[in-house]
Amino acid sequence: MPNEETFRPSDASAITRRYLDSILLEMRIINAVTPSISFDLFGKTFDTPIMMPAFSHLHLFVKEREDGMGEYFRAAKALNAVNFVGMTTLEEYDRLAAIGATTVRIVKPYADKDQIFARFEQAEKTGALAVGMDIDHIFGRNGSPDTVHGNLLAPQSTADLKEYVRSTKLPFVAKGVLSVRDAVQCVEAGVQAIFLSHHHGRVPFAIPPLMILPEIRKAVGNSIRIFVDCSISTGADVLKALALGADAASPGRALMEPLRKDGQAGVENYIRGMNDQLSMLIAYTGCKTLSDLEPSILWINGKPAEP
Repeated sequence: MPNEETFRPSDASAITRRYLDSILLEMRIINAVTPSISFDLFGKTFDTPIMMPAFSHLHLFVKEREDGMGEYFRAAKALNAVNFVGMTTLEEYDRLAAIGATTVRIVKPYADKDQIFARFEQAEKTGALAVGMDIDHIFGRNGSPDTVHGNLLAPQSTADLKEYVRSTKLPFVAKGVLSVRDAVQCVEAGVQAIFLSHHHGRVPFAIPPLMILPEIRKAVGNSIRIFVDCSISTGADVLKALALGADAASPGRALMEPLRKDGQAGVENYIRGMNDQLSMLIAYTGCKTLSDLEPSILWINGKPAEP
């Protein structure tokens, strides 16, 4: 079996990075102004549309930081950015929630639904902004349902999503959507936001999120918020996502090295650098706010992006 750390033509993350780099920007400088990058979500205003990623088991990837998740949460709070978090124990989540970052709690699709509902209930009690689920983390490498830390995962149906939406007072986010078909079914289920993602290449040959994004936006209109991740690492990447129809975007592994090296300060500095580049590029494309961004400022593979 190929080493997953080596490059392969089927590596979805490499394909996604190449697609991101194929998207270029027009410059529209006459009558340009200094833009605003403030971002509203679920009744709250944030200083940036760059959201913190839903890390799980961060201590396994950034062993140099004794409390990497805590530093990450504190960075999100200092930046006034939407904070996502992935798999944690109930006890660990209580500790992290007390830091006060405005957080969306993403839960695995456990076969035991009691585990799902317990985490939703905890998120409500601790003041989370929203809850959600990694609907794409279901199958293992052999096509059978995966097991994570002894917990069996299970495929999710439209009926399941409807049940989750009804079970909580918080907005529900479906993370791992990568087709018009699934996006439409999320709307039908009452989901308030979807995250376009291939989960850092869980599926070989997966389509880049920004490639499918315009088609999904056309299909769902403004009925649902759309977020993207996968290989997002610069302000330019974020601008491209927003111009193609996303409401916000999230870097992922790009934050691990700054966290490893400088902890909370490293994460804050990295995101501020992305914010600076995003603001600069919005200004150079003649836009005033995030809502002004549109496909017409982009060229893809040497041709104007379709409206």
